Amino acid sequence: MNGQNESSRSTISRRQFLAAAGGVTFVIAAGAFAPDIFAEESRSVPGEDKQITAWVRVQEDGRIIIYNPAAEMGQGSMTALAVIIAEEMDADWADVQIEFSPIEPSTYGLQWGGKLGGPMITVGSRTVRGYYHALRHAGAQARYVLLHNAAEKWGVPMAELNTGQSVVIHKAGGRKMSYGEIAAFAKAPPQLPEIPEVEWRKPEDFRLIGKVIPRFDIPGKVDGSAMFSIDVQVPGMVYGAISRSPVNGSKPELLNEEDVRETEGLIDIVQLDHGIGVIAETYEQALNAKKKLQISWSKGAKAEGFDSVKAYALYHKTAQDKSVQGEVVERSGDVAQALRSAYKTYDIEYNTDFAYHAQMEPLNAVVSVAADGKSAEAWVGSQAPDTARRAISETLNIDFSQVTLHPCYLGGGFGRRSMADYVEEATLLSNKIRRPVKLIWTREDDVQYGAFRPICLQRMQAATDEKGNLTGWGHCITGTGGGLLDSGATINYYTIPNRLIEVRNIDHGVRTKHWRSVAHGPNKYAIEAFLDEIAVDQGIDPYELRRRLMKDHPRELKVLDEAAALATWGEIDKEGRARGIAFCERSGSFSAAVVEISLDRSSGQIRVHRVWAALDAGVVVQPDNAIAQMEGGIVMGISNVLQESITFRNGKVRQSNFHDYPILRMADAPESIEVRLIPSREAPQGIGEASLPLMGGAIANAFLKLTGKPLRHMPFTPERVLEALEG
Repeated sequence: MNGQNESSRSTISRRQFLAAAGGVTFVIAAGAFAPDIFAEESRSVPGEDKQITAWVRVQEDGRIIIYNPAAEMGQGSMTALAVIIAEEMDADWADVQIEFSPIEPSTYGLQWGGKLGGPMITVGSRTVRGYYHALRHAGAQARYVLLHNAAEKWGVPMAELNTGQSVVIHKAGGRKMSYGEIAAFAKAPPQLPEIPEVEWRKPEDFRLIGKVIPRFDIPGKVDGSAMFSIDVQVPGMVYGAISRSPVNGSKPELLNEEDVRETEGLIDIVQLDHGIGVIAETYEQALNAKKKLQISWSKGAKAEGFDSVKAYALYHKTAQDKSVQGEVVERSGDVAQALRSAYKTYDIEYNTDFAYHAQMEPLNAVVSVAADGKSAEAWVGSQAPDTARRAISETLNIDFSQVTLHPCYLGGGFGRRSMADYVEEATLLSNKIRRPVKLIWTREDDVQYGAFRPICLQRMQAATDEKGNLTGWGHCITGTGGGLLDSGATINYYTIPNRLIEVRNIDHGVRTKHWRSVAHGPNKYAIEAFLDEIAVDQGIDPYELRRRLMKDHPRELKVLDEAAALATWGEIDKEGRARGIAFCERSGSFSAAVVEISLDRSSGQIRVHRVWAALDAGVVVQPDNAIAQMEGGIVMGISNVLQESITFRNGKVRQSNFHDYPILRMADAPESIEVRLIPSREAPQGIGEASLPLMGGAIANAFLKLTGKPLRHMPFTPERVLEALEG
């Protein structure tokens, strides 16, 4: 398998790592590269006589193996993390190979709460910013070990040596030695020091960070050698399928077990809390058995009767109810007083529907429970592989160490694959027959038993003085999803003296989950659309209004200005077209975008023709990939804003596949997307979710300029557009 190796069977002790800067950072971990006290706990890769290290293994043939702890689902983090180590190590990129790390969160977990050793999870654009400092230190320490060994070999002071692309250089002696040569005799120094940051490579000397580096995962995805879990075949493997609750929380009773057991190829039937699973020799046979299932579902689930269309009336009532106390996200000054004393006030509501993740690869996992039930092996594409590994151990009531998990590439995640429900299901099926089982969800399974970005209503209130200055800001988010509702609601880059932001959650018993950018999509849409409605009413250019509000925030203002300049804001729009602007912060990054749209007034179809975007994400490790991430987020954002909606009736999801949950087609993508990266020496920040939340506000604002009508319910389907035009 591409990227899998038997090292995932090993547990690497935390004692093998050097504690520094308040957290575990790096030590070259075993054998000749580690102090003797660690040698007894070293782990070798089976079948090889080379030493394994925490993050790097240098082979005698010159190959440099760098271990990747992050999920690779098309976002490029696998390459970015290796680039960070290779930069400080001064490695020749041509020598670098990348393999998935063992699933050991105590060693390879993100920086979480100020320390490494958090969860191994790829979400929230955390990967590069979560590992950047530690991996630079790791590379610097690896370089130190190589220099130390070369100095001892040549009998010269280490200060006389330098490195250059996988070689150690002694300029005074006219000598060079490759990293591979050093690997043949290297020993650990008596003490592995912390390398202070001032001794790390200076940004102006970067050879890899900030340069265009080919993505490691792309060739395998092009030639078909890349291994996704859906590709995995293991000896004795059979297939599973599950019929799940149509209403979340309802319990199944199988009515025709004898009939189902007569299905050709059927191996067994598995009773689950939320459905009935079937196991068969082939996937087709499993699907045939699933079709035969006659299930009676229990009544009384909390989600029963839920209607997402009618829910907005409840949200409106809740948002307007002064007696309801929501969870306060931010409180500054006195908004109530600002509204009472305002020259003019605004009070507008915006709605956003549920959204489905629509990842390309259907959910699937291969799990093999041992005959005695005391260990298991799994092949999974997961955004949280340690969570998946733990889910298997807890499902089987065995120790975490008794589960071997082989991470695979993911065909998209967007937050859905940070859950482990599909891995738990595969474990239960495999445990029933103690054989390897590949469980595959159909698209209909995934849509109708999905975990969605929450539905919500945003009540926006504002107060202005006689000069049009914003003096008060109220934002009440009402919906379902609890902690999934508030991200992106704060607007610290806009200077408004009195602010109150709160969440009023109503639990309907339906499944919700993080969706790319979480609540930034709905919240930034409401915030940015609201600002344009205020600007238009006040007779102020929307861009200029934002500039006023950002007067105390020069870094954010620069991003806004760059996007406006890129789009030549202020030019007269082409006939039948208009432009809208929006701003966003997400995962520490600042982004802004201008879109140009047209409208077919007879059909209500909006078309986005051009997008201009600017991004300040601190140091950008892979600029070409950052642009690709911005472009991908823009296209996904347009799709979600114009087309994507999940609705419930009587607690059941009404959509089932892409015929009634359409996503943007290539023919409808923008004709051009231009992205400008703003150079920075600030620490790297998140990029993967930076552009998507811009699209709701930017498109609504362009529509407002083009038609004079606001769009207050996302997605902006043709039916809703026509309704807005008539309003």
